[in-house]
Amino acid sequence: MIRALEVAGRALDAFSDRLGRTVRWLAVPLVLVQFAVVVLRYAFSTSLIQMQEAVIYLHATLFMLAIAFTMRQEGHVRVDVLYAALPPRRRALIDLIGVLVAVIPFCLLMLWTCWPFVAASWRIREGAIAYGGIPYQYLLKSLIPAMAILLLLQAVAHLCRCALTLVGRRVDHRAGQLANGA
Repeated sequence: MIRALEVAGRALDAFSDRLGRTVRWLAVPLVLVQFAVVVLRYAFSTSLIQMQEAVIYLHATLFMLAIAFTMRQEGHVRVDVLYAALPPRRRALIDLIGVLVAVIPFCLLMLWTCWPFVAASWRIREGAIAYGGIPYQYLLKSLIPAMAILLLLQAVAHLCRCALTLVGRRVDHRAGQLANGA
């Protein structure tokens, strides 16, 4: 069982790492397209709706697909008044409870509530947000369940690390090393 937790946690973490390191490159075209939109608007008094929507698509894709990577990197906001001073096992217990009570139910609720909305968008191949825009809004909406699934997978990886810390197999669930040095 312990070995299965180690393997599952590592595999899910590796998946989040690879996806996050790939998706983060969307920040480059996001900045470039947004810069072009601003230059067109203020220097040439014109705009292209497809460029404006491209910013929305890039922004949504970047943040929705990188949410699991952010959780993996402990990059989310945390009120850290008492938590940082706690021993690793107590932090692991708090994180385990937080994931079970908040993160997993949120992901499941998100999947349950968004599915009909996204399915309807696919059924009609929902078009552009604005006239003349990018005609793939159904793909944009598909990022919602993708985000929930990715976050759910990373929550499971986090649970594995917490459990391993609680049974003494990890030095700290937030650190990368196992207690036996593996």
